[in-house]
Amino acid sequence: MPYRQIVSRALELGVNGFDTSPYYGPSEVLLGDALAAHTKATSLPREAYVLVTKAGRIAGNEFDYSPAYVRHSVLRSLKRLNTAYLDLVYMHDVEFVSPAEVLAAVQTLRQLRDEGKIRYVGISGFPVHNPTLGLPEVVAGPDHNDDQSPLRRFKNAGVQVVLNASMLGMGLLTSTGIPSSSEGAEGKAGVIASWHPAPDELRSACRQLSTIASEAGERLETVALHWSMEEYARVAAAAGLGVQLPGQGGLHVGGSVMGVTNTAELEQTVAAWNHVLEGLAAGGEADAATARYEKLKALVEQKMWPTLGVWKGYSWASPDEGFQNERSPDKMGLVPERDELMDIVARVNSNL
Repeated sequence: MPYRQIVSRALELGVNGFDTSPYYGPSEVLLGDALAAHTKATSLPREAYVLVTKAGRIAGNEFDYSPAYVRHSVLRSLKRLNTAYLDLVYMHDVEFVSPAEVLAAVQTLRQLRDEGKIRYVGISGFPVHNPTLGLPEVVAGPDHNDDQSPLRRFKNAGVQVVLNASMLGMGLLTSTGIPSSSEGAEGKAGVIASWHPAPDELRSACRQLSTIASEAGERLETVALHWSMEEYARVAAAAGLGVQLPGQGGLHVGGSVMGVTNTAELEQTVAAWNHVLEGLAAGGEADAATARYEKLKALVEQKMWPTLGVWKGYSWASPDEGFQNERSPDKMGLVPERDELMDIVARVNSNL
């Protein structure tokens, strides 16, 4: 992945927020390297961008929310990202641990905030109806419907921002979709098919959505991204949980988090977001951006939702029934003496 080019191009296009996690493999190290390289080349000040990372999730079924491990994770992230402070740190996927563990972890983050190492405290999780999701200043979760009641509850609880994520349903809402478990897909498709939590019936319904999109001259991922970003921009702003955009005349919108794997995807995503902003700035007036939004909205609500039927608004269990944290109690709070990932990267760089 051309990560340096992606980050530099993102900054050139006006992207000023980056979301990562120690759970995402070498993501923190690569992002820190890319930002350092761009800063060296352009003298970009640290306050020009927002760095967001997470703590608590170590592996797929391994979590450590203990104060000692949370502090270790944040300090390690500071080193990996080459920064003196982090703008926001989430506790990662809070639904996998007890509310008491979440509360203790959030208290540790607030201590780190008081020390100047963190500016904002947040949690991420799914589903958003989880009662634990009301403790910090920022919440991130997948957006699977337009129900505003959780947003109102967050606002009443003092949460300042709720971000929208996983707009493609972890691959469900794409032209390729997710193969059914009975199709026997091989390679990467097979891995995704066995891992994805969606039932086969939902996978099949989403493939029908791809056909509907094609018949309308669209790609399903384009429809899903554009509709989700614009709907959430409106809904979260109306609930008072949006973010103020610089240079947009005080415009507040609901924010979305999106991942890309190359500069082409980045440019397409930014173009879609800019199109959303154009429509919002128009205030409902008849312009190209508004017409585009109305077309996609009609496609989603009049054709795609009826096709989904009972699957509209469906959310799978998280965690799965019978989930067990694989981090044993005697290992809670134990931290490694060295950051092996940083050691590996250092060895690779020395051989270049």
